[in-house]
Amino acid sequence: MIYAAITAAQAAGERLRQAFGHDLQVNATFAHDIKLAADVECQNLIYQILLDHFPKTRCIGEEGDSNNPGDPKAEVEWIVDPIDGTMNLAMGIPHFCVSIAAREAVSQRILLGVIYDPLRNELFTAERGSGTYLNGVRQKVSTRDKLSDAVLAVGFAKTQESIDHCLELYKVYGNTARKLRAMGSAALDLAYVSSGRLDAYIEQGVNLWDIAAGIVLVEEAGGVVDFEVKKNGSYRVCASSGRIEYPIK
Repeated sequence: MIYAAITAAQAAGERLRQAFGHDLQVNATFAHDIKLAADVECQNLIYQILLDHFPKTRCIGEEGDSNNPGDPKAEVEWIVDPIDGTMNLAMGIPHFCVSIAAREAVSQRILLGVIYDPLRNELFTAERGSGTYLNGVRQKVSTRDKLSDAVLAVGFAKTQESIDHCLELYKVYGNTARKLRAMGSAALDLAYVSSGRLDAYIEQGVNLWDIAAGIVLVEEAGGVVDFEVKKNGSYRVCASSGRIEYPIK
């Protein structure tokens, strides 16, 4: 299954690479987000490739599932974010990716994750029990064990409650960590934790497709992921190397 996910991620990534730097069709705008025609186009492409390889699976994606989502009784579900970092892409900021995960439908255990950064040609992959890889090279989480040495990604969510909590996180970690980052792609933040570039990623309100692939990447690289589903259906998440104590999350 990992090869189908890689094929789909790279195919969508190639479209995004060609689109980057050009005028993009905007389908909708929101207070803290934007939707592009490319989101739907890439998701449809990913669905087509995945379901061609595995027709008895089901797809769940950020852009909805009306276009041939697969078998509703499938034992395996694909979780797809065709563009994580859409605002970055729209603004010409070269930091976005394609994220694809597969999970068992009943247990919801994540089986594999693929995150592809098309501009850097960085392919992060992980299968449960087989480790995490970046372009075929085995990855491990950071070995830093002091918060004062750590670089953290702290993402801003979209609700006022989440924004207020994120500001509190910045107050705490701005004084205690070495550096903070907010780069606009949850999936890449998780991929960077899995490769030791970041020590932790903390966010208060993300969706399943933002983090599903990254969860298995971090865990298979030796890290830990603490998350919970909030009342509004979004996820609070803290993914880290597991070597540092964090005062608040």
